[in-house]
Order: sequence, then structure tokens, then C-alpha cells
Amino acid sequence: MFKKIFIFAVIILLIPIVFLQITNYSVGQNNTQLFQQFETIQEDPEYIRIVFYNVENLFDIYDDSLKNDEEFTPAGIKNWNYNKFQQKLNNIYKTLIAIGKWEPPAIVGLCEIENRYVLNKLVFETPLKKFNYKIIHEESPDLRGIDVALLYRPKKFKPLFHKAIPVIFPFDTAKKTRDILYVKGVVFNEDTLHLFVNHWSSRYGGLLATKSLRNFTASVLKNTVDSIFENNSSANILIMGDFNDEPTDQSLTISLNAVTDTINIKSAGLINLMALKQKTLNEGTLKYKNNWNFFDQFIVSYSLFNGNNKLHIDSQGAQIFNADFLKEEDSKYLGIKPFRTYSGPKYLGGFSDHFPVYIDLFAN
Repeated sequence: MFKKIFIFAVIILLIPIVFLQITNYSVGQNNTQLFQQFETIQEDPEYIRIVFYNVENLFDIYDDSLKNDEEFTPAGIKNWNYNKFQQKLNNIYKTLIAIGKWEPPAIVGLCEIENRYVLNKLVFETPLKKFNYKIIHEESPDLRGIDVALLYRPKKFKPLFHKAIPVIFPFDTAKKTRDILYVKGVVFNEDTLHLFVNHWSSRYGGLLATKSLRNFTASVLKNTVDSIFENNSSANILIMGDFNDEPTDQSLTISLNAVTDTINIKSAGLINLMALKQKTLNEGTLKYKNNWNFFDQFIVSYSLFNGNNKLHIDSQGAQIFNADFLKEEDSKYLGIKPFRTYSGPKYLGGFSDHFPVYIDLFAN
């Protein structure tokens, strides 16, 4: 009799522990096999995975009097609160873990993050903390307060220098946008890599009305890229971001001079990897009505593409991470769409309106 009582007591004690474990892996969906599709890989693979992710408005819950962030407060139109903020952080860390197949990415470029506070919460107060991520972030003049940032694991990447490259429109000095984040560092303990994290002006207000903003931002980026090439024509350059333009649009093909095929890459110096992917896929990184867009992209230098130096990209090129848990059915326009956090003022509890993209970098 005593033995039965003891066993029953143990079961009762274990129930809350099991419940907490399940809760910790909940992402707001009834998907108990969420991460079973991702295989465990070795602790120190012979490549590094680099991710770019537009996380869709990672805001804290506090009103910044200097920014237009009122909608992301408890009193705002979106009724943003701490529980929703915490769920957002959990969704982002689980996505990053899944992209890395349990070996978290070495480098992560982020956009639509509000400030250093939300980055600290993500890196130091979620299970990402055990991977010792460090943060590179500069506050930008964007009116809504959203910035770009870079996360990195010091064992994989050692930054040497970084700066924010301001984008000041000479034809509209009152217009504010995100800085471009430039980071120079070392991978595989010996190879220099030049990284740029971008979030160009949106198409809000119309494609034609905003086209000049993105064209000018591309020219600002090109000036820095050209200065790097002047010092080293074989420099390893990797440009990532949400460009709010397609790979074939003028800002990228002309203003930045990133080619969309392998024919002219040597003379141009840059190739848009997502342009190569776009030709073979009927999908994208975000969806507007019934149309997919490829706004989230990786652009690399000729040396990285061909492996002329010690570094080279994977033969698969850039990849879209669109796992099932990041999707939902599109009842209005059919097919699927990204499972986002908000649809207008309606809270959905999803991940982002963009799919993340990634690339693998190897040493010869």
C-alpha cells in the first residue's frame, strides 16, 4: 500500500515539471512535433551559418517620447504588453535554433528591432544565453525607432571594427531612415569578412514615390563597398538585408551594381544570390496579397562566390527558411503565407511577416 502511495506521489510531483517543459517549447500553435524535423548536427561544423531575419516589429512595451512607437505600448492601438513581448522573444529564439539545426547560427543580422534593450532580452534572457551571443547595434534616426543589428558568437566570428553608415537624403533631409551597419571581422580565425546589414526604405506611399529613396541608399552602400575594393579587389564582402526591392530592381542592379547571373559577376564585383534563387522558385520571403516578394537577400563579392580566397559560399547559395511552423494557410489568396505577429491591429501571435534567409560559409 505504501509503495502505491509513493508512486502516486512521484507522478503528482512530475506533472508540473513535464507541463513546464512542454510550455517552454510552445510557440502559440498546436504543433507538438514542431522541431522534430530538425536534425542534431555536430557542435563545431566546418562551416558557419549566417542568417538575416526581419523579425517584424520587435518593440519593448515602453513609450519613447523621441520616437513614434506609441502603437507598441499597452495603451496603444495594438495593445502591446509584456506577455506578447515575451512570446515574441520566444518565437525569435526558437526560429534561430531551428535554422541552425540545434547549432545556432554564427552570425545573425536583424532588422525591425527597437533598441538595445530588446536585444539584451533576446540574447541574455532566453535560452540563447547559453550560446554566448554578443551584440553589435547602433541607434539610428528612424522615426519609428527601428534599427538593424548583428548578433555573433565569439567562437565563430571576431569583430575588428564596426560603424553605422548614415543615409541622409539630399533631396529630402527631413526624411529619416535606418543606418546601414558595417562590421569587419575575422572568421575561421584568419579570414577577413566585411558584413553589411541593411533595411532600406519601405514602399509605403507607393513604389514610384519611394523608389528614389532606395536608389540613393544603394549608392551610399556602393560607395563603401567600392572603397573596400580599392584597397583589396579580392575582398570578402557579404551584404544582407530587407531591401524592399526585388533583386532585379534598379536600386540593386544599377545603383549597387549587383548582377543577377554568373556571366558578368567578375566585372561587377557583386552578385545577388537571391536573384539566382528567384529564377527557380515560385515563392519568396514575404507575401503581399497573392504575390510573393524576394525583399530579403544576400549579395556577395566575386571572391566569396567563386572561392578565390580561403572563404567560399555553399554551392546551394542563399536559402529561405520557411519551415511549417512559420507558415499559416492563406484563406483569402490561397496557398500559404508567413505566420505573422499582427495583421493590422489584430494580434495573431505568430513569428514574422518575413521568412528568414541564410547562407553557409566554408573555409577552403
